[in-house]
Amino acid sequence: MKKIVRIVFCISFVFYLFGLLIVLFLGSRGSLWSDLTMLEYIRYSSNIVPFKTINTYFKAMVDGSMNMDIPVKNLVGNFILFLPMGIYLPIFFRKINKAGIFFLSMMTMLFIVEVIQLVTRRGSFDIDDFILNILGALIGFGIMKTKTFQKLCIGNPQLKAFER
Repeated sequence: MKKIVRIVFCISFVFYLFGLLIVLFLGSRGSLWSDLTMLEYIRYSSNIVPFKTINTYFKAMVDGSMNMDIPVKNLVGNFILFLPMGIYLPIFFRKINKAGIFFLSMMTMLFIVEVIQLVTRRGSFDIDDFILNILGALIGFGIMKTKTFQKLCIGNPQLKAFER
């Protein structure tokens, strides 16, 4: 049974990574600005002002100046996108089981993702996306660290296969 549980976790992690790859890099974003030079693209598609986009979306939700789907999908989507990473990484990589190491690992990973999106023109560099992704991952990490999750999953004899 331990092997089956481990296989299910591994397969679900692979599917999650595959979905993440599609959402982050294989969309059609960026094609509208393909005639810009790289520097122009970086300038027009980057946001390094914390909470600028988040604030814009909240204002649009309050005053109704934007279709509600856009801010909700962006805010909730960016928050939820990396939440599973907060659960998977510490389970599969024991060295990332400490909060500080997890936080630094996620910051590094998300910074690389944002830069790759910018350079490949498959998205933008938005510090607000970064903030929401980090918060989601930290919530996932917090869920993984709860006693309930530990009892249900990590403390479960069927999941002892994850212990080394």
